[in-house]
Amino acid sequence: MRPVRTVLAGALLGTLALAGCGQTGTTAGPAAPSSAASSTAPAAGGFPVTVEAANGKVTIPKRPERIVSLSATHTETLYAIGAGSQVVAVDDRSNYPPEAPTTELSGFKPNVEAIVAQKPDLVVVSDDIDDIVSELGKVNVPVLHQPAATNLDEAYEEISELGAATGHQAEADKVVADMKSAIDDVVSKAPKDAELTYYHELDQTPYAVTSKTFIGQIYGMFGLTNIADKAPDAAGGYPKLSAEFVAQADPDLIFLADVKCCQQNKEALAARPGWKNLSAVKNDRVIELDDDIASRWGPRVADLAKSIGAAVADAARAKTDGAS
Repeated sequence: MRPVRTVLAGALLGTLALAGCGQTGTTAGPAAPSSAASSTAPAAGGFPVTVEAANGKVTIPKRPERIVSLSATHTETLYAIGAGSQVVAVDDRSNYPPEAPTTELSGFKPNVEAIVAQKPDLVVVSDDIDDIVSELGKVNVPVLHQPAATNLDEAYEEISELGAATGHQAEADKVVADMKSAIDDVVSKAPKDAELTYYHELDQTPYAVTSKTFIGQIYGMFGLTNIADKAPDAAGGYPKLSAEFVAQADPDLIFLADVKCCQQNKEALAARPGWKNLSAVKNDRVIELDDDIASRWGPRVADLAKSIGAAVADAARAKTDGAS
């Protein structure tokens, strides 16, 4: 059984995104408790199958053919494991892959009647906002509540669970294996003694992430030191930093996860009070991430790891050259 998982921080950041810069997806992170999860299925991926998710044991009697996803991360996963043809509707934040049937359904403001109108035989959510899980249960709609993963193992397990629930266990296992291989490869090639510091910006206010968060753990695999870990309100995992704090910390690398949503880049950072002389700005070490990839915990986490690995390698090389 895996550890208890939580989702309040994910909901918080989703709210920030909606209110602030319109970022899609829900950032993985900790908070309100949920149940442990695992899955069991008959041999050869047959049905019925029982998946133990955050809302308990969910039995799916037959291969679902009308899936509704109210989570951008889970939409990506469903398509990655080959279940895309079974998906009939996804929420308004699900923008990848492009062929996903995006609708006006919302994971942040779920509407029971609108969801039921899609005649789903399975609904997948990452947040239980407005008790949507129990509300759909009242009309006998199977729901899998799979909260934001707090570490890679939980992300892998959720992918496997979706594979079992949709009849694509083998494909899901391959996706997980490929993710592990890609991440292990890029981490193994990264310099181990570069002693680099970094700042990951969620939005321009600016909110950051600490090493305790899902995203922070990915950076930790590369041996990077997170400046946000020393922030006054770092305990919650997502501190709001002052411009002075970042300027004083002067990180070697700055990763922006608010590029599309909030039009942030090196030039925008340089315009902030006291930031034009930051080492990362002067040395062109501001990395513009894909907002969506940096805020989801699905298959494209491997792409995030590759972006981080490339930035670390470049910075370490420049640091070595400068010291020689």
